[in-house]
Amino acid sequence: MSGDTGFDDLLHVLGQQLGQTDPSPDPRDRRRLKNVTFEYEPDHRGVHDMAGDAGYSLASNWFTQLLAQLAVANSITKSQLCVFLYVAGGQERGTGIAQYTQQEITDGLNKLAAKRDGKKITRSTVNRAVRALVGYGWVEQLGNGMIQLNVRLWFHGNSTAQHAVLEQIAAQHDHDPEAFPNAVGPEARQEELDLGIDQARFSRGKRTG
Repeated sequence: MSGDTGFDDLLHVLGQQLGQTDPSPDPRDRRRLKNVTFEYEPDHRGVHDMAGDAGYSLASNWFTQLLAQLAVANSITKSQLCVFLYVAGGQERGTGIAQYTQQEITDGLNKLAAKRDGKKITRSTVNRAVRALVGYGWVEQLGNGMIQLNVRLWFHGNSTAQHAVLEQIAAQHDHDPEAFPNAVGPEARQEELDLGIDQARFSRGKRTG
């Protein structure tokens, strides 16, 4: 008996025992497997080994590189970059929402500076940064100390949760293709349109803050 024939025979017997109809009307013709042991390989799923106990986030590779390019080109202020990163790192898993008041963002950003008696960011600067990030389409303020991240750029959760959040956001904006969180991405060429704020702000002069 060839190896393939033996394998087919094994499958046939397994099929009978798992409920398939036996073509033979005589029960004496039916065979049962005896002394057969099945071994299952455990499902080893990859586990991220990340520093800290705050979990991890998934970010658009394009956007991550764009942030670095904007910083080098002085096309984004230090405060805007810091506020965005702090908020993005604090989003609740599967929602894209960070529950921070502007005072909490200010205190959070100043945590290390306070220990070292270093330069601190002010709440008014945080306020300006948040308004700028809203204008960029990177975040949206929901009120009651809640900030919605643009989950196409940065999202803590799996793809199923991300699509659900995108659908929820779209419904809130009447599925307007121009509304948040759309119009942000390589196709919009934001790095050349000065983040799409308005047509009058094409200057790439150094900004402070």
